[in-house]
Amino acid sequence: MRLRTKYILFVVIIHMVALVLAWFIFCQNRIFFIISEVFVIISIVIAWQLYVQLLRPLTMLMQGVEAIKDRDFNVKFLSTGKYEMDKLIGVYNQMMDELRAERTRQEQQHFFLEKLIFTSPTGIIILDFDDHVQQINPKALQLLGFKAEQLLKYPVDRLEHPLLQQIKYLKSGEAIVVKPDGVSTFKLQKSHFIDRGFSRHFVMIEDLTVEILAAEKNVYGKVIRLMAHEVNNTVGPVNSIMQSALKTTRLWEKDDVKAVKDALQVAIDRNQNLNLFMRNFADLVKLPAPNRRPLDLHKLVNSIKTLMQSKADEKHINIDIQLADSPFIVQADEQQMEQALINIVKNAIEAIGRDGMISMQTSLENKTLVISDTGPGIDAANAANLFSPFFSTKKDGQGIGLTLVREILVNHGFDFSLKTIIQKQTEFTIVFR
Repeated sequence: MRLRTKYILFVVIIHMVALVLAWFIFCQNRIFFIISEVFVIISIVIAWQLYVQLLRPLTMLMQGVEAIKDRDFNVKFLSTGKYEMDKLIGVYNQMMDELRAERTRQEQQHFFLEKLIFTSPTGIIILDFDDHVQQINPKALQLLGFKAEQLLKYPVDRLEHPLLQQIKYLKSGEAIVVKPDGVSTFKLQKSHFIDRGFSRHFVMIEDLTVEILAAEKNVYGKVIRLMAHEVNNTVGPVNSIMQSALKTTRLWEKDDVKAVKDALQVAIDRNQNLNLFMRNFADLVKLPAPNRRPLDLHKLVNSIKTLMQSKADEKHINIDIQLADSPFIVQADEQQMEQALINIVKNAIEAIGRDGMISMQTSLENKTLVISDTGPGIDAANAANLFSPFFSTKKDGQGIGLTLVREILVNHGFDFSLKTIIQKQTEFTIVFR
C-alpha cells in the first residue's frame, strides 16, 4: 500500500472514531456536540494541510526519480516559498545540474575516444563480455582484410584468420610478434578495462612490417657490403697474380707442370664465380627506387613464359597462362617486375623438380596475378622464413631470390603472399594497388 493511501486511511479512521465518540458522549448536549464537530472539522483541515506539506514533496521527489530513471537531467523544480520544500528542491536541482554536467563530460570523452579509436593508426578490436567482437576500427579491418559485418558479434577465437587465431593464446597484458605469411610482421597486444563492474578485453594490432624490413635491410646491407669489400680486396689481387703467372710462358714449358696450370685456371674461374656470387648480394642492397611507368602486365607475363619455357621443358613442366580479357595496365618498373616474376617462376620450377605445371592467372576484378605450381608445397616450419635474407630450403641456395622479390614488391607498394592452398597447389599472389 502506498504511503499516501495509508495516510488518508489513517486520517479517515481517526476522524470517524472522533465523530462516533462525540455523538455518544455529547448526544444529550447539542452545544457540546456542535463544538466537538467544529474541532473535528478543524482537525480535518489541519490533516489536509499536513498532507499537502508532507506528501507533495514526496510526489515531486518521485517525479524527479522518474526523470533520473529516464536519463532526463533537464527536469528542475521551482521554489515554493516554503522553507523545508525549498531546501529539498534546492538539493534536487543541484544534483540534476551535476548529473547533467557529468553526462556532458562523459559524452565528450566517449566521442573523443570513439574518434581516437576510429582514426588510430593501430588496429583496435574491442570485445564484449563473452569475447565476441563488439567494435573494430578501420585500420584493423584493413590489416585483417575483412568487412565489419564479417566480424561483428562473432567469437574472436573462431574467426578464420591467422592473426585472430593467435589472440586466443594471449592473456591480458601480454604481447606477441607474429609473421603470418613470412613477410608481414604484426605485434598483438591484449589488455582489459572494467565496464559496469565486469572485465572486458581489447586487442591492439600494430603493423611492424615497414620498420622490421628497414631494420633488417640495414643489418644485412652492412653485412653484404663488408663481405663484398673483403672478397673484392682479396680476389682481385689474387686473380691478377695468377693470371700474370699463367701468362709467363717459361713457367709452363715443362710437361709435368700442366696440372698446376690447370689448377690455377680452376682457381681463377672459382674466383670469378665468387665475384658473381657477391654481385648478386650487392644488387640486393643497391636496388634502386622503382621507375614507375604504365606497364602492360599481360605482355610481361607472355614474355616471362617465353623466356622460362625452355628451362621448364627440360624438366617436363608446362607453363599455362590464363589472362583476363581486357588489358591489365599497372604502374611499375618493368625491369624490376620482370626480375621478380623470373625469380618466382624459377622457384616454382625448382620446387616442382620434374613433371608438373605452372599456372599464371590474372584478374582485373581483384587486381591480382596468381602464379601457382604443383610442387610439394611449403613446410609449415619454413613458412615464416621464406622471405628472410640468406634463408633457403635448397641445398646450394643463396637465399636472396625471394628476398629480392620481396624488396621489389615492397618498394612498389604491392601486397603479396606465398602459401600452399591445398596439396600440390602453392600460390604466389601479387595484388596491384
